[in-house]
Amino acid sequence: MSTQMTGIGCYISCVNDKLITPGKYITADEYHGRRLKAVICLQSYVRRWLAQEAVEQLKKERTRRLAWFEMQDTRSKEEKEEQLRDRRNRWMNPQSREDFNLLYHALEKWRTEEEQQINSTLRGAERKVALCSLVEQEMQLIAAIGRHQINVEAKNHDKIVRNFLNKSAAPHHWQSANGRLLEMDTAEDIRARELKELYNEISLYTVDKQQRLTFLKKLKNSVKEHECQLVWDIIDLIDREIDLMSRDIKEHNLEGLRKRICTLFLQYIKTPAFNPKVAKLLKVYKKPSELKHKMFFCHGCHRYLCSADFGSCASGCRSRWCRNCTRLDNIARSRDEDSVYKSILRRLRTDEHRLQTEATIPFLLQVEDIQYLTEKVWGSCSALNGSRDLYNLVFARWEHQKDWSPWNCILLSKEETYAHTQVEDIHQAYETTFIQWVEQKHLMARQHFSKNPVMAKYLGFYQDAALGNQFVM
Repeated sequence: MSTQMTGIGCYISCVNDKLITPGKYITADEYHGRRLKAVICLQSYVRRWLAQEAVEQLKKERTRRLAWFEMQDTRSKEEKEEQLRDRRNRWMNPQSREDFNLLYHALEKWRTEEEQQINSTLRGAERKVALCSLVEQEMQLIAAIGRHQINVEAKNHDKIVRNFLNKSAAPHHWQSANGRLLEMDTAEDIRARELKELYNEISLYTVDKQQRLTFLKKLKNSVKEHECQLVWDIIDLIDREIDLMSRDIKEHNLEGLRKRICTLFLQYIKTPAFNPKVAKLLKVYKKPSELKHKMFFCHGCHRYLCSADFGSCASGCRSRWCRNCTRLDNIARSRDEDSVYKSILRRLRTDEHRLQTEATIPFLLQVEDIQYLTEKVWGSCSALNGSRDLYNLVFARWEHQKDWSPWNCILLSKEETYAHTQVEDIHQAYETTFIQWVEQKHLMARQHFSKNPVMAKYLGFYQDAALGNQFVM
């Protein structure tokens, strides 16, 4: 703005001049105060936006968490339903020994309940009559189970024989450098395949008479190449069947004879001298000295059997009875069922293998050891909520930094296991009383498993092992 004014010889127009008056004076404090209010206003809007974003994030996490809980509940319900369906299917259509053990266990449970009801409601002669009727019903059920078991074993035996013959007749396979799969048949493979085809033909009972005679003659010509008592027995049975067929004997009267022929011919196939390929599939001891430390006496059937026929546990104790005698005694007396403990052990091995591929102790334990830990040490219930649903209980690590062991474990439900795995410090998450109670359980496990030298080396320091041995149950 120019400051020139009108003077002599100079005229300055004042049309565009403005009148300026002084306003209110603003001090520095007032200025900074106004700026502070503006900053606070901006911060309030920003904080509001951040709060809205945080709330939205919490809502998303809440929704995701609720969805996860719902998924876990659904999965848990589906697992329980699957377990119930599986158990019901095993009851209605048992196929394995475990299924029949479950069936006998259910029978024993039913008998016990009926006996308790009779003893509590009846007296005198009526009670004796009811007990006799109960025994008769039990006998009928046992007979029905036995008949079904015989049929199942016959079917399973046929499957085992078929698989054995398929393995013995399979050619040699290997992969070439260019990735192609090559096959080669040796003379042993061809011989095994011929015997397999012969067995399949002989085991067919529904063929006509002429075709059956053709199969028998073919079998006779095949086995008479060797001379031994087994071959003579087979030839004698073949001649006997041919003679009976010539007399028009009915088919159902020849079933026993035909089964004997199949049995002897299968024994012929399993002889390495006649079928060299089976030598790789059968465990044959060439020297009697190899059996010196592998044979044990069974006090049940009074036979000397291989060590694999006896049960063992991680505590180092070997059973005096073989597996078959133990199973028969269980069916006749207690009728216990251990499939649930097998499931717990299988789950434990899977989890530990996932956490550490070199885990050792879970694979040394047997079903009997898991049963002892579950029943004797942990009382067959969850350590936290006391749940007694064995199908929902699993073993987890007590301290996650250490490997799993009977003295570093805790029995929890599947829902509690996930929460326990999130605990970083057990001394902050659990009360002192509960920690001492768990440590007492660990001492009981130490005392039990320290009796076995194989497990004793995993006990850690000698002092801890000594404390475990001094603990009195």
